[in-house]
Amino acid sequence: MSDSFAFIIHPIDPKRDVSRKYPALGKLPVWLIDFLSLFFPPVFISEISGIRSAENGRTAPGWFIACPLTPARMMSLPPNVVYRKIIQSGRFAEKLGARILGLGAFTSVVGDGGVTIAKNLNIPVTTGDSYTVAVAVRAIQQAAVLMDIPIEKATVAIVGASGAIGSISAEMMAPKAKKTVLIGRRLDKLNQIAEKAKQAGGRDVVATADINQIAQAQLIITVTSAIGSVIQPRHLMRGAIVCDVARPRDVSRQVVEQRPDVLVIEGGMVQAPGAVDFGFNFGFPPQMAYACMAETMALTLERRYESFTLGKNISLSQVLTIDKIAEKHGFRLGGFRSFERAITDEEIKNIKAYGQTDLISKKDRIRPDCQSVVGPALL
Repeated sequence: MSDSFAFIIHPIDPKRDVSRKYPALGKLPVWLIDFLSLFFPPVFISEISGIRSAENGRTAPGWFIACPLTPARMMSLPPNVVYRKIIQSGRFAEKLGARILGLGAFTSVVGDGGVTIAKNLNIPVTTGDSYTVAVAVRAIQQAAVLMDIPIEKATVAIVGASGAIGSISAEMMAPKAKKTVLIGRRLDKLNQIAEKAKQAGGRDVVATADINQIAQAQLIITVTSAIGSVIQPRHLMRGAIVCDVARPRDVSRQVVEQRPDVLVIEGGMVQAPGAVDFGFNFGFPPQMAYACMAETMALTLERRYESFTLGKNISLSQVLTIDKIAEKHGFRLGGFRSFERAITDEEIKNIKAYGQTDLISKKDRIRPDCQSVVGPALL
């Protein structure tokens, strides 16, 4: 059996994403796309070719397979129904010849984080969360350098800190920051993560359910499982950097429209090694992939066919291991993007300049009447 992988994607913005494969279906109303998605079978999207290890020249062909369910459907349907759809997609991957399966977006979040999926398939499964953490931390550190924000003097906020990605991000960032604010719905879990972050070397770590507390942070990593935006223009301090790892996005588009002083970056764009052809436009430039996709590819190049990242917990050793594997084979941070467009060096300079002046109107600052408690969908 040759080295190969498959990666499950699904429509996040129903009309936009369905249109990329089926233009006619994309013209239907969102409610109808949501309804019909339950009855669609798994969809073959494309063959992936050209991935080649920089270490040894090994190749890793693969496939994109779509689970038709939207985030709204995954959150509203009984877990066993959603499991069944994802397992069907996984069995399709097995028939294609994949030796490992990656779970994208909400397919890695729903239920027990891939554990049940893996138990019902004959190939290993990974969520990609370990490499997603590694790339998000690397990205916000690089962005901080470009924006002249010394991390050791900064406050870092992790939104969705009680989830798998958020908790390990806190453990990695807290020792570097002056202060770390953990934000999420489950305070009991957050307090446990805060203690772990302190043990890792965090100097000042606090836990809260109040989303307004990100106003004190220069650096923010946000990774919730909310279906809608949780971060608005009024929530952010002048000159802040937000690394949005969540899909759907946690950051409202209004932030980039109304806050020219704030840098918003997507948290997981990776340049894959080789002359990569994904065979499908999922919104990234050529050769670029999400970090969760890259984890599946890197494991294939390494011939490490195991369920590497599963469940709701990630260890620091997992993150460091996959980061080393990916770097060895030639995966690299692929620059910065925000709302499906590249951010140029000139734009970063302009954002930095705005951040150093007091040009933001009072209406964009936090108001007493804004939402103060994180919604129920937040991890």
